[in-house]
Amino acid sequence: MEERGATKENSRQAAALRTQSRASAPSDLSRVREAAKRGKEVRFTALLHHVTATRLQESFRALNRKAAPGVDGVTWEDYEAHLEERIRSLHERVQRGTYHALPSRRAYIAKPAGGWRPLGVAALEDKVVQHALTTILTEIYEVDFMGFSYGFRPERSAHDGLDALWVSLMHRKVSYLLDADIRDYFHTIDHGYLLRFLEQRIRDPRVLRLIEKWLRAGVLEHGEWSETLQGTAQGAVISPLLANVFLHYVLDTWAHAWRREKARGEVYIIRYADDFVVGFQYRDDAERFLKDLEERMRTFALALHPTKTRLIEFGRFAALNRSERGVGKPETFDFLGFTHMASKERIHGRFYVRRWTIAKRLRAKLHEIRLGLRQRLYLTLDEQGTWLRSVVQGYYNYFAVPGNMQRLCCFRDQVTRCWLQTLRRRSQRSRLPWRSFRLLARTWIPPPRVLHPYPFERFYAKYPR
Repeated sequence: MEERGATKENSRQAAALRTQSRASAPSDLSRVREAAKRGKEVRFTALLHHVTATRLQESFRALNRKAAPGVDGVTWEDYEAHLEERIRSLHERVQRGTYHALPSRRAYIAKPAGGWRPLGVAALEDKVVQHALTTILTEIYEVDFMGFSYGFRPERSAHDGLDALWVSLMHRKVSYLLDADIRDYFHTIDHGYLLRFLEQRIRDPRVLRLIEKWLRAGVLEHGEWSETLQGTAQGAVISPLLANVFLHYVLDTWAHAWRREKARGEVYIIRYADDFVVGFQYRDDAERFLKDLEERMRTFALALHPTKTRLIEFGRFAALNRSERGVGKPETFDFLGFTHMASKERIHGRFYVRRWTIAKRLRAKLHEIRLGLRQRLYLTLDEQGTWLRSVVQGYYNYFAVPGNMQRLCCFRDQVTRCWLQTLRRRSQRSRLPWRSFRLLARTWIPPPRVLHPYPFERFYAKYPR
C-alpha cells in the first residue's frame, strides 16, 4: 500500500498510537517514582492502596520456592494449592488493618570467619506482604540513596562496589584507607530512630503501622517467644531496605556533607550494607573523620567493630613511604570477599591493586564441599559431577576476577583432591588411580578462567560521568 504523507504543520509531533493496546499507561510505581523525584520534601500520605491483590500474587511468585518455612510451617507449595483464595483473604486483611505479623523463627548459619549468624525466618504471608511493600518503597528511596551505596539495591551488585573501590585506589588521590565495620548492625538498629527516618518520606500511618508490626513481632526459639526491642530480623525480605534507609540518614548523608564541608583533600566512600571503606588523600582528614564517625555512631546507638575497623596507609606511594620509615610493606584489607593488596605490575612496575580470595572464605567453601560430597558419597558419578560442577561454577561466577587466577587454580586443585578422596572411600578393596580420575575431573570440574572484565572498564561503561 502507498504510505500516507506526513502532516506539514505538526511534523515534529509524535503520532498517537492507533489503539490503546499498543502501549500501556504509566504504571502506578512509575508515578510513585516520578513524585519522589520532584523533591525530597515530598511526603507520601497514601501508599497502601498500591498493595493490590495482583502485586501480592506477583510477590508470592517472586519468593524462593525452596525457602525454609516460618513458625506457621506453611511452605510455598502448600500456599499455592489455594492461591486465589489465600491472596484475596490476605489482601482484605491488609487493607482493613486486621493483618497480624507472626514472630520470626530463629535459625543459625555458619559465618565464613567462624561463629554463627542468627537469622529470622518469617512466615510465608509475612514474606509476601513484605516483598510487595518493599517493591513500592524501593521506588521512593532509590531516588534518595547515594551513589556510593551498593548493597541490596536493584541493578547494583557487590562487584559494582568492588569496581568503584578499585577505580578509587588506582585512579584517584587515595593515600589512607579506613576499613570500617559496624558491630552487630542488623541487631542494634534503634526502632524509634528508624521510624522517624521513615517518616521523612512516608506519612501513610497504615504503612508505618505495618512496618512497626514486623519490627516488634518477636522471635520464636525452642518454643519460647522473646520480644525484639531493637534491630531487624536478618533474613526478612524488608530488612535490607530498612537497613539501607537507616544508614542513609545516619551515615551516607552525613559523610557526604562531611567531605564537602570539612575535608581538606579528596574523600571517596564505598558502602555495601554495614561494611564500608573510605579513602582519603591526607591522614589528618582520615583521623578527624574516624573521630567524628565514632561520635555519630554513638548518637544513634551504634558502634564500630573494634577489631574490624582499621585506619591503614594504602595507595600508590604507601610502599615507598613505609620503606623510608622502615615499617615494612603496606597493610592489606578485606572487602566483599577479597583481600586487597598494594602490588606492582610485572612489566612496567607501576602501582597495582591486586585482589585475592580471602583465605578464610576459601577454606570455608572447601569445607562446605567436603561435607556435601560426604552426603552424596554413594550417588552415581554423573550425579556427583553435576552437583560439583554447579558449585564450582557458582564460585567462579563471583571470584573469577582479573588477578585472582592463582587462588582459583588452588581452589580447583583442592576440589579435585576432595572428590578423589571421597571416591576412594566408597571401596576398601580397590583404590581409584589418579590416571583414571584425571579424565573424570576434566569432564566435570570446569577449569578456572577470568569471567569479569577489568574494574575500570565495567565502571566507566556503567557510569560514563
